[in-house]
This record gives sequence, structure tokens and C-alpha cells, in this order.
Amino acid sequence: MMNNSVVSDNSFIIESEEEDDKDFNDGNVSDSSNYSNENPPQRKPSSYNPSWPQSYRQSIDLYSSVPSPNIGFLGTSSVSRLSSSFLSTSLTRRHTPESLPSAAKPLIQQQIEDEPQQRRSSHTLLPPSARRSSSLKKDSKVSHEVPSGHCSFGQAVLNGINVLCGVGILSTPYAAKEGGWVGLSILFIFGILSFYTGLLLRSCLDSEPGLETYPDIGQAAFGTAGRIAISIVLYIELYGCCIEYIILEGDNLASLFPNAYLNLGLIELNPRTLFAVIATLAVLPTVWLRDLSILSYISAGGVIASVLVVLCLLWVGVEDVGFQRSGTTLNLATLPVAIGLYGYCYSGHAVFPNIYTSMANPNQFPAVLVACFGVCSLLYAGGAVMGYRMFGEDTLSQFTLNLPQDLVATKIAVWTTVVNPFTKYALTMSPVAMSLEELIPSNHSKSYLFSIFIRTGLVFSTLVIGLSVPFFGLVMSLIGSLLTMIVSLILPCVCYLRILRGKVTRLHSGLCVSIIIIGVVCSSVGTYSALAEIVKSLSG
Repeated sequence: MMNNSVVSDNSFIIESEEEDDKDFNDGNVSDSSNYSNENPPQRKPSSYNPSWPQSYRQSIDLYSSVPSPNIGFLGTSSVSRLSSSFLSTSLTRRHTPESLPSAAKPLIQQQIEDEPQQRRSSHTLLPPSARRSSSLKKDSKVSHEVPSGHCSFGQAVLNGINVLCGVGILSTPYAAKEGGWVGLSILFIFGILSFYTGLLLRSCLDSEPGLETYPDIGQAAFGTAGRIAISIVLYIELYGCCIEYIILEGDNLASLFPNAYLNLGLIELNPRTLFAVIATLAVLPTVWLRDLSILSYISAGGVIASVLVVLCLLWVGVEDVGFQRSGTTLNLATLPVAIGLYGYCYSGHAVFPNIYTSMANPNQFPAVLVACFGVCSLLYAGGAVMGYRMFGEDTLSQFTLNLPQDLVATKIAVWTTVVNPFTKYALTMSPVAMSLEELIPSNHSKSYLFSIFIRTGLVFSTLVIGLSVPFFGLVMSLIGSLLTMIVSLILPCVCYLRILRGKVTRLHSGLCVSIIIIGVVCSSVGTYSALAEIVKSLSG
């Protein structure tokens, strides 16, 4: 039986053959790795409705991987066709039958009443036997077939490290100061727990056909409400990262140009505010881009940038500052702030399902997680130890602000820190913007203008919040405690127990319950502490 999925005049038309028989491979963490290298698990069509958000897979793929270069502004012909670069990536290539909208069409399309609904995930990967070639109906209809599961081990590791190792590395010395040397053990504990919950996500994905993203897992566990709730948490986390980028730009550019004031009559902008505004205006055009391929290429250098700033920290320590500060063994009063900061370091679970389902050999996924968490933990711990030994109790929320301004290594570290968010801001905000654009009515003739308004409003809202709460470390601690703990520790365990109920061993059940308790306690204590410190800083 052939089903045609017609979604809009400017989107893909995919013909697929619906399988009558579906094999459900349920399992837990221990048995999900029993696939042989010769016969990796095949991704099957999903049995879930394409409810909001439909754009999650594509936007997160672009956020975490490197596509082929093709760039266009909203509303141009290249965007209305969305070009192949928005679908295929050099690191994670796969079939992409999910519809992508033009700038003039919304993402959510009205269901045709006389057509039976297709049940599929946010990004269905059809097996080769069920795949049929896509047809080009009109000039405005474009289809692309890209080989599925061609992401190698090295490419998957690069993707994972690029997502995990971000601006959080700048605050690890500050976290060491807030928690003391004993508190540094929390970093490694969270790393181990996050590795385990990453394996739980894999087991959830393998439990039923067609589960390929974090929202899919939420829908499998708790229905449409679970899908929407998890998506909202993930999008808020991304939005919070964009706020951090604005604060970061203002702080570091102000350290480079401390005398840059702007007087506008009744309003005088200090250096931090001025550069935050300039940074916002600079990234705004990039957020209007629907195809962010070139930015995605450049942002893949985030791994290099993270290593470079740590090397610059080492350079300054050896050549100038030294490592004489002893630090404090344990700071119980501010330990909850450190908990949030360390939790933020492992905020990559939103991308792990995408990486897993894109791998040529899914059996290597545990090794990919080991490599990603191992490399990132060493970078985080190295930065924390060096920074705290160099600056002690004077350590600021970003170690780049502590570096002597007259050194070459400082210039390299600060400028690397400044440039990196310019490439990542649009990639981070794009999933949020696309999810909101899905809510534009399908028959609205001015959806292009609504897209511009949505993206512009999101950008300026991050500026307003960043200027209202300009505390990089405390905001990071709040995000890490309130959101990352939920995404990385609590939800994977809850979804795993829900989806595989009755099939989970006592060992895994006990581990999951323990992690949930740890996550809830750390999230509650860290969130309260971060909010209290923010209120105290604002009132003081």
C-alpha cells in the first residue's frame, strides 16, 4: 500500500511503503549492545504522530554537525527551496524525508481530512527496502536522498566533543573556587552519571521503531504531553545558552576596551553594555539566515577554541602568573553554585540521540561517549585546577577576565572567546526560532514577516535578559541546576523506566532511582542557591 504525504506547495513529497509487520526490539542497557558489527540495528519507521516540534531533528543536526556550504537569507529562492545543505551534513549524512518549510510557509501544515494520517517521528529514517525515490512535482518542490548512517566513529566523537565542550570551560576555575578542591570531585561524578544516562537514551531509542530524537523518547514514554514538555525544556536550555553568549561578549570585549563609553544624551552606555548591544546587532543578521551551513562549519572549530584557551591559560601560568595559590579544601556555603556550574559542563544529551541514529556502526556509541566525556572532563578539570591555582579566591566567573591584559596569550584567549559565540549564537537560537515558526497558521500570507519578527524578538530578548542579569557564572549555575540536571540526569532515567517498565533489571532500576534522587536534590539546591545569589547581587 502506497501512501503519499502531501504537506505543502513548497515542501518535500515523499512516497514511502508502509510495512504491515513491525518488529519491536525492546531491551535495557545491558542487552542493547548485543548487536553485531555486521548487523547494526536498523532504524524503522516511527509509529508516532508528527506533533510539535517537527523541526527538532534538522535544527539540532545543524547545531551539532557540519553541513555542506550553501547560504541564503530568509525569503530568498535558496531558502524557499531550503537547499541540500540544510539536509545533508559531512559529518552526519542520512535520509531526510521530514518536510522542511520555506520562509513563506509555516512548519505545521493542516491535515488533509480525506487522507489517512501517517504516524512517524520528527525525522523518519526508512529502511532501504521501504525507500522510494522522491519526486520533483514542481519547480518549488525539492527532494534529496542522502545515504543514512554514514557517520564514522571519529566524526561522532568530534560532534559530541563540539557540543559538550563549550563556554562552560571558562567557568571551571570559578566552580573550583566556589566548591573548593573537594567539590572538584562533583565534576567527575556528573561525568560518570551523564555517561550512564547517555546509554539509557540509546536503550530508549532501540526499544521501539522510529525513535530518533529526545522528543521522540518523551512521546514514547508519556505521549504527546511528554514530547512537548521535553521539547520546551530543551529549547529553554538553548535559549539560556544564547543569553550566556551575550553576557560573555559584553564582559570580554569590555576587558579589551575598558574605556569604550557611548553617551547618547540622557543615556550613557558603559563598556559592558555597549559591547553587549554591538554583539547583539552583529549576530542578528546571522539569525535571519535559514541555512546556517557556513556558520556550522566554522563552529565545528569550537573544539579547537576550547583547547586553545586552556593552552593559553597554561602559557600565562608558566610564563607570568605562576601556580602558587593553595585554594580552599571545601566551601560548603557556595558549593551549590559549583554544582550547577559542573552540571552545565555536560549539557549535551539533547544531541546524543541524533548522533547515535546517524552512526554507521551504532555499536560504537558507548565508545563515542567514553571518548567525548573523557576528553571534555580532562579539559574541564585541567582548566579548573590551573585557573584556581593561578588566581585562588580572586578567580572570576570567566578565567579570561583574570588574565593579565598585556600578554599575547591573553589576547589570543580573549579574542578566541569573543569570536566563538558569533558562530554559535545563530546555530543555538535556530532550533528555538524554528519551533515557534511552526505555530504560524499555515494559511497566513505573511509568515515570512512573522519569522523575521520571531527571530528578531528572540535575539533582543536575550540582550534584555543579559543586561538585566549580567552575572555569567550565576546564570550558568542556574541553567546547569534547573535545566541541565533535568535533561542530563533526571529525564533519561524516568523515560527509561517508563518505556522499558517490566524489563528493567533490579540493578538498573536501582541505579536509575538513585540518579533521579541525586538529580532532584542537586537541581533543587543548586537552583535555590543560584537564584539567591542573583537576587543578592542585584540588590547589592
